[in-house]
Amino acid sequence: MDRNSIIGMVLIGLIVGIWMFFQSTMQTTDVTPEQTARRREVADSSAIVARTGQTEPKDVQLFEPAPERTLTIVTDVLRVRLSSRGATIRSWQLNDYRPWYKDIDTLARVDLIQPGAHEFGFNFRTVNGAKISAPMVPFVWDVPTDSIRVTGSSTVTIRGTAKTVTGGTIVRTYTFSGSTYDVRTEFTMEKLNDVIPAANRLVNLGWSHGIRYQEKSSVDESNNAVAMITTSGDIAEIDASDYRIDDTTAITGRIEWLATRSKYFTVALLPPLNFDGQAEVRGRKYGAPDDGSIEKFSLTVRVPYRGERTTQKLTLYAGPMQYDTLARYGLTDVMNFGWKWIVKPIGEYFMLPVLKLIHTGIPNYGVAIILFAILMKLLLYPLSITQMKSAQKMKLLAPLMTDIREKYKDDQQRQSQETMKLYAEYGINPAGGCLPLLLQMPFLYALYSVLNLNIELRQAAFLDVWLTDLSVPDVIFELPFKLPLFNIDKFSGLALVMGATLFIQQKQAITDPRQKAMVYLMPVMLTLMFSTLPAGLNLYYFIFNVLGIAQQLWMTKFSRNQPTLAELKAMPKKESWLQKRMALMQEMAEQQRQAGGSGSGAARPRSPRNENRSNGKSGKNRR
Repeated sequence: MDRNSIIGMVLIGLIVGIWMFFQSTMQTTDVTPEQTARRREVADSSAIVARTGQTEPKDVQLFEPAPERTLTIVTDVLRVRLSSRGATIRSWQLNDYRPWYKDIDTLARVDLIQPGAHEFGFNFRTVNGAKISAPMVPFVWDVPTDSIRVTGSSTVTIRGTAKTVTGGTIVRTYTFSGSTYDVRTEFTMEKLNDVIPAANRLVNLGWSHGIRYQEKSSVDESNNAVAMITTSGDIAEIDASDYRIDDTTAITGRIEWLATRSKYFTVALLPPLNFDGQAEVRGRKYGAPDDGSIEKFSLTVRVPYRGERTTQKLTLYAGPMQYDTLARYGLTDVMNFGWKWIVKPIGEYFMLPVLKLIHTGIPNYGVAIILFAILMKLLLYPLSITQMKSAQKMKLLAPLMTDIREKYKDDQQRQSQETMKLYAEYGINPAGGCLPLLLQMPFLYALYSVLNLNIELRQAAFLDVWLTDLSVPDVIFELPFKLPLFNIDKFSGLALVMGATLFIQQKQAITDPRQKAMVYLMPVMLTLMFSTLPAGLNLYYFIFNVLGIAQQLWMTKFSRNQPTLAELKAMPKKESWLQKRMALMQEMAEQQRQAGGSGSGAARPRSPRNENRSNGKSGKNRR
């Protein structure tokens, strides 16, 4: 690398380092979500006082008291606990999924409810300004037993009723099926005119505390956590990226669904078909131990109370982000396959189905990924072979290019001109190696999405002694400190061998001495970056690189169809668009150089192309 390139890279590194340091010192984290909730409550109370002049709300008993009672509903796929305080959900366990600490607690199952939370609640303001939230309202269940079992295609409906002291009611019903992750719910209000003020008859119903993280890395979970709201096919997405500011999106209209996701699980609210109303998604970021972070999103449907009997139906889905399961609810857009118009179709309609098809015959997902890598290498062969042939031609020209650099080492412009002449003479396209690589990028990005978010890889083992979970990095050693800029202290074994194979590929392909630093720089950078990626993804890239090395060796050592310089020179030439543009730019630069060297009064030489344009129009050369 020349001196300017080295100085440029050093300056870029300094700028990135200073920016990251500035960001880390400026951002502040909330200690707990409860502190944020208290601040919101104070702000809401102040707004009510300013609007109505009402002083502190009076402590009035609005609902008939009832003892708390907790029900346990067990289905084929769920274990749910419902509390009579607000008829809310205290626990939502998925029978077939286990948290990351499964080896420590063998009985633990994934529970999507935050510890201590009363989830899927409601809140509203009373006529005297008090805020009523679901846990403050005592309900009475209509079932005689506290433990209920439902299996197969059968269903069970549970009803809870809360009565006001003046005869009003709030009724909540849950209908569970034995084999699905959803529950059909109804929220009914009646005779609440003396409780809910006429000026603000909106009840907020929804999921308030986000999804409880189930993976060891909270940063990895947060990187995949978002909330979405869709109306008329358009999806609005929010990502709580700032510790200090709530990210909020509210929509009025025909809302199809609201959802939030972590890395592998999702919670969604689905109103009835053609629902026309108000909904909101809100997110906030919190700090976590060990430089971690947690993002919590709320999903709210605003139910208007019209002074009569009002019922709002909602389907609640809380379960795995498994494509076929989500498809039954029209929720496949919850999964992030990448850019909608190019990357998403490749991942959703090609890569995921093919990987699943391979897995139907190969139970071991590690072996399935290896076979998938071989298949992708065959499918991308036309692109990769073009890239390798271009590298092979550049290698043949390397001695001639070295001669040009030595001959014109003090004249960079002449170097470029002679290099382009050399390319034209031997029919070399300077972008011949870059374009095939760019065409492969959508496939590589789609593959990253499929392997990174595929819940079927979660806790799936390749070998009993190594790669016991393809969804997390295979850490083989850890530093006592974190590396600057990359912010990592753990190193993946597969990332290291993947980096080694990438080094071999770079060594095979790069022949320009000026690019020698890239042979070492790119493998090191990608090894550090890939050390945080799932083992399944690194396994794919490792196999893909090994196949690429074998293909390159075959072309250079064993293939009979290896061109020589004389054959390249004799081949038919076709000037590429890039070559034409570069030749034109060099021509313009040469004209400017000659004009600058001929004095201020001298006329600039005209190219034949410009001379032809001016024939018959003007006999003068314009400066």
